[in-house]
Amino acid sequence: MSMNFIHKLPIPQETKERYPVSSAAAAVKAARDEEIARVFSGESDKKVLVIGPCSADSEEPVIEYVRRLRLLQDKVADKLILIPRIYTGKPRTTGEGYKGMLHQPDPADAPDMYKGILAIRELHTRVLTEFGLPTADEMLYPANYRYLDDLLSYVAIGARSVENQEHRLVSSGVSCPVGMKNPTGGDLSVMMNALTAAQQSHSFIFRGWQVKTSGNPLAHAILRGYVNKQGHSLPNYHYEDLAHLAELYAGSPKLVNPAVVVDTNHANSGKKYLEQPRICKEVLHACRHNDDISRMVKGFMIESYLMDGSRKVTEEGFGKSITDPCLGWEKTERLVLDVADLL
Repeated sequence: MSMNFIHKLPIPQETKERYPVSSAAAAVKAARDEEIARVFSGESDKKVLVIGPCSADSEEPVIEYVRRLRLLQDKVADKLILIPRIYTGKPRTTGEGYKGMLHQPDPADAPDMYKGILAIRELHTRVLTEFGLPTADEMLYPANYRYLDDLLSYVAIGARSVENQEHRLVSSGVSCPVGMKNPTGGDLSVMMNALTAAQQSHSFIFRGWQVKTSGNPLAHAILRGYVNKQGHSLPNYHYEDLAHLAELYAGSPKLVNPAVVVDTNHANSGKKYLEQPRICKEVLHACRHNDDISRMVKGFMIESYLMDGSRKVTEEGFGKSITDPCLGWEKTERLVLDVADLL
């Protein structure tokens, strides 16, 4: 066994100097962050949609997607806050396959982390600067959070990461809402323990420093479905599931700001991406029948791109996912407008 050291990578400060955030863009983000925080604290009745491609695989189709999303945001601003899902690192169950723009800024080329770090910083910066929409990304590698911390308005902790202590501790120092998914096996106690850890203060080692965090009061649950012992995908967005989560929050006195975002794809849809509009509507129906659920549900996580479905890396398709299949733009626009109408 061996480990070859290929490149000395730029530290976050160097990358930020190369792709800085203007004072005007920073002011836009601060206002947006405050608006999003009010949703998760319960001060605002708006809902959030963390929406975008399964993976941000290429800059230009992502920019075109966000351009359309910006126009759609203006139509639903009284009901919804749209947060572009710009996922630049992708978890791989077996370690094989495309691992996101961070690893491969060009999916057809060999991995190049140096170019990848610059590429993800550039993409998130463009989205904020050109469209005034701060972004969401998954914290796949906690040490890399600092490359994007001044650009992100939402961070997700994946189902395979939520049991990891470093993810939990770093989440306690993140300055925006952090959604923590239930694990792939579906045990909600794992997610609730992660939330308890993320909302508390901690001292630990991070990037060669001893750090102390203040705790993140906006850390919250994401329900994404689960896989049973037989390998079958099962949902956890139904009325009974949401009511059970509300009871878990009520029985957790250490937790503040009870909140959940429902992931409409993954195991909740059985990766049948066309089910996402139906799932959103069913959750909103549950909200109308239970005040605790209505207060707890803060929005949805939706996988959406320019074209329906997915493709292989070697196939053509501008704005068609190379990882999980996504809703195309026409269906996305209809879904967002329908959700706004139902609120």
